[in-house]
Amino acid sequence: MVDKIVIENLSLQYADGTESLRNISLGIPANKITVLFGPAGGGKSTLLRCLNRLNDLTEVRASTGKILIDGENILDPKTDVIALRRKVGMVFARPVVLPMSIRSNLTYGLELAGEKRRSRLDEAVERGLRLAAIWEEVKDRLEEPATALSGGQQQRVCLARVLALQPGIILLDEPTSGLDPISTGKVEAALQELKKDYTILLVPHSIQQAGRTADHAAFFLQGELVEFRPGREIFTNPKDKRTEDYVTGRFG
Repeated sequence: MVDKIVIENLSLQYADGTESLRNISLGIPANKITVLFGPAGGGKSTLLRCLNRLNDLTEVRASTGKILIDGENILDPKTDVIALRRKVGMVFARPVVLPMSIRSNLTYGLELAGEKRRSRLDEAVERGLRLAAIWEEVKDRLEEPATALSGGQQQRVCLARVLALQPGIILLDEPTSGLDPISTGKVEAALQELKKDYTILLVPHSIQQAGRTADHAAFFLQGELVEFRPGREIFTNPKDKRTEDYVTGRFG
């Protein structure tokens, strides 16, 4: 099993003194769904934001360690952050569609990157929407505003928008927290298909979702990585008492 991402001794402290990550070392395997779970404030979302340098936009007092993607340290000051974010796409908890058509939501990033050929743009739109399992629902509505879609559809358009850029890695921060069970099921089913071609990191909105989706799972508690194991093992036979207490609902 090949690690797509290798995190080495990563620590991060925000300007207000909050220590969000403490000496995290972790290998994220390629073409798997790796779930980061644990109580709020454990550092899960901070770690996701480190992986595409979104933390550059927040007030960080100190950060140490390395994050290697395909062997290159993305925390190096010389890293092309715009290129990195094309390679490492992110979907947030609340769907944030652009105030334009469904089609334009998917072509916008490509056009910014210089793609002008209509045939390529059309291919990217269809590919992204198919991969996000929403093509059949919107293929005859591509010129309609994306804001007219339901919340579940908007979230899948956000996923499709990331996929249109053909990243190697997809980060998802509680992407189904505001969705109904049917929409949640569609997103989860799409992720199982997508992992054949992408490396996926997911912060789930519940322990049940973590158990359903995880090939591998990492339990975070107060900025510390407590345990990292195959999903079926960590949820049925955790090694650390803190993981067991969280998984069985004794706290959290």
